Amino acid sequence: MVRLRVYGADGKLSPARDMPKVELSDAEWKKRLTPEQFRITRGKGTEQAFCGGLLNNKGEGVYVCVDCNLPLYRSNAKFESGTGWPSFYEPVAKENVHEEADRTYGMVRTEILCARCDAHLGHVFDDGPPPTGMRHCLNSESLKFVPNEQLASIAEPAGAATAPATKPAATAPATKPSAASPRTGSAQAEVVFAGGCFWCVEAVFEELEGVKEVVSGYAGGSAATANYEAVCTGDTGHAEAVKIVYDPNKVSYEQLLKVHFATHDPTSLNRQGNDAGTQYRSAIFYANDQERQLAAAFIADVTASKAFNKPIVTTLEPLKQFFPAEAYHQNFVCRNPNQGYVRAIALPKVEKVREKFKAMIKVGGENRAP
Repeated sequence: MVRLRVYGADGKLSPARDMPKVELSDAEWKKRLTPEQFRITRGKGTEQAFCGGLLNNKGEGVYVCVDCNLPLYRSNAKFESGTGWPSFYEPVAKENVHEEADRTYGMVRTEILCARCDAHLGHVFDDGPPPTGMRHCLNSESLKFVPNEQLASIAEPAGAATAPATKPAATAPATKPSAASPRTGSAQAEVVFAGGCFWCVEAVFEELEGVKEVVSGYAGGSAATANYEAVCTGDTGHAEAVKIVYDPNKVSYEQLLKVHFATHDPTSLNRQGNDAGTQYRSAIFYANDQERQLAAAFIADVTASKAFNKPIVTTLEPLKQFFPAEAYHQNFVCRNPNQGYVRAIALPKVEKVREKFKAMIKVGGENRAP
């Protein structure tokens, strides 16, 4: 049970009262929600800045949880923050919004969730306007707007149970364009990332549960120059990249992005440490517009979180073709644990991912780096 305030048939907020939590399986949530709503509210995702359908909504009414219809914010607490996401200086009732520490990206932020169903709403910051000085920064996809004249539609008389048992009536997606996780439901998907020497990037992703294969190679240039000698000149357009083959039912695209941004410097232009040149750039190679949108939204969220003290320079580039590197580059860290570069640069990255993402690390596995 959880203590909440809801609207009654008289159109007024009730006193706080104990009500059941809404707890459903992922399969049940997927039946209720659009893919984008599920990605954000159940997967703690973020929509792209300035794209939310409720960002510029000026109507008078109440914003409710899209997952369970719990009243969350009033329109009279909404303000223009300039951040690109709907912002409010206070919730409709303190009982209805739950706060938790969010330690992703190597920093501590305050996540806000629906108190009834634990839907991810966004984050709260202390840079808002009077009278509270707070900024509740939310995803449009986490919300549904109910005009004042329609508050009776969300009334919950005393003794009412939980959220509607049926799927909500279909509405136009709040975020345009919408984007589900890449190839969700498929047993296999592929992404291509670049972040410095491919030996290091390969070793990091080989650690993760759900990752089936990691291949070092080249992306961004032509087949004629897809060889190590040419790429080392920095003039081919290629980046040292890795192709990650993974099971999206075990590890999500956004989780892979989190690991990537935590294990290389996305603010360093054409350089990672002493490795300098365009071939060492930070890049995400997208296979389709869906992946591009998700990556752009992720970068926008990291930027808004101020996780890095310099601008992110990671490029989003269309994946024209990925070329596997020479055989001696494959699985290099595992095969050469005592090599100087491996010990000084690659293995510390492996240890970092093992420490920071403990819940995502494989148990055993012949391809694990030492």
